[in-house]
Amino acid sequence: MPSYRIATPADPAPCWAMRTDALRVGCATHYPPATVEALCAAAPPASMPGLFAAGGAIVAEEDGRIVGYAVLDRTSGEIDAVFVSPACQGRGIARRLLAGLEAMAAERGISHLFLSASLNAAPFYERAGFLHVRDALYRHRGGFFMASVYMEKQLALPAGTAALSGSGSDAPPGRR
Repeated sequence: MPSYRIATPADPAPCWAMRTDALRVGCATHYPPATVEALCAAAPPASMPGLFAAGGAIVAEEDGRIVGYAVLDRTSGEIDAVFVSPACQGRGIARRLLAGLEAMAAERGISHLFLSASLNAAPFYERAGFLHVRDALYRHRGGFFMASVYMEKQLALPAGTAALSGSGSDAPPGRR
């Protein structure tokens, strides 16, 4: 059974390696091999260390290794990433990580979440209550485009929590 914690500045590298394994397996059923390899070859985004350092990432650990992680941009409400190791998928880890991000957002008064889901991940987000807003072409920072689904979710905030202004559906799409 994994344990969950807020990520530390030491976590981006092992998270990125696990994410690459997850992409190789998960995206292979929905994207051409060249797209999957381009995704896997990409370096981590420059924003990743800052998002982790700001307390916007949660990791799942089991037997001393990271088996999943999820990232929330705590200023915009963008779900930046939810990834689980292929060997650990189907055990509810991604669902728990996403629930942790939703709780984190609600605590900060963020009532509107958005993301750009890969085609293979969109059904997961739909089951979690995200709405399919539109099909999109996501421009990866590596210079290529890939089919994606722009999705949004409205959160019910705890009583007494002031909602921050959301980014709206015209916000730029993020990562899955």
